[in-house]
Amino acid sequence: MRHPILVSLCVAGAVLVSACENTTDPEVDRAFQNVNVVDESNLNDLMLTSADPNEGVSYFQRALADNPDRIDLLRGLGASLIRAKRVTEGAVAWGKVVDHEDATNGDRVELADAQIRNGDWTGAEAVLNTIPPTYETFKRYRLEAMIADSKKDWKKADAFYETALGLTTTPASVMNNWGYSKLTRGDFAEAERLFGQAIRQDGDLFTAKNNLVLARGAQGNYVLPVVPMKQIERAQLLHTLGLAAVKRGDIETGKGLFRDAIDTHPQHFEAAVQSLRALEDNISTQG
Repeated sequence: MRHPILVSLCVAGAVLVSACENTTDPEVDRAFQNVNVVDESNLNDLMLTSADPNEGVSYFQRALADNPDRIDLLRGLGASLIRAKRVTEGAVAWGKVVDHEDATNGDRVELADAQIRNGDWTGAEAVLNTIPPTYETFKRYRLEAMIADSKKDWKKADAFYETALGLTTTPASVMNNWGYSKLTRGDFAEAERLFGQAIRQDGDLFTAKNNLVLARGAQGNYVLPVVPMKQIERAQLLHTLGLAAVKRGDIETGKGLFRDAIDTHPQHFEAAVQSLRALEDNISTQG
């Protein structure tokens, strides 16, 4: 009773072997090549996220040595260089991406971002001007707002910031940028409001906490805001508040805040110590 089953298995095995024998080498190569592309794609993603940024740079540089025209590898190199804070090289790399025949508007936005990081505001503006207005992304409008800020075109900056906010589900960073823009203009109350909103969106965004303290200090409010903060952050914010007090001419208040910062910090707080010493030395010299 078992013989028919055994015969069937042998026939199936023979067909499988025959199929393998009839497969040409190029077909096998293509099959493995497809598998390698999938694996490589996963590795590329890994290098752009969890890997050390400089390891990512080395990886994409090696890959480009064998495939210099692959735009995905060019993008990977540009992104890795920016992650590694090698912004000058990053701007050059993104320039090569944009020169590629398959470049997209998204690539041009990344180039503009790299140029801003590198201090080339004029170049970034020129690149963004080549992108049609129909291409609407959060990053594009955030960069447009920053460029408008650099030119003190406040009306345009506000419009771009508002548009950017409508295009993201994580608005904390753009609220912080917009708040800093208001701080620069001297609109301290509005800056305080925006920094507060940024912190409500992201309680770990220390730059927004620091900027919030600056906005409050500029208005003569030297009480720390009620926001989430660790002990070291509290000490740093007290130091910032002390600096704001000194800038307004409230020297004694500043000294008290520096002392609070030194007492609050769990370790030696050199910056606050130096700030306090500078104030005391200046007063003794004047006396």
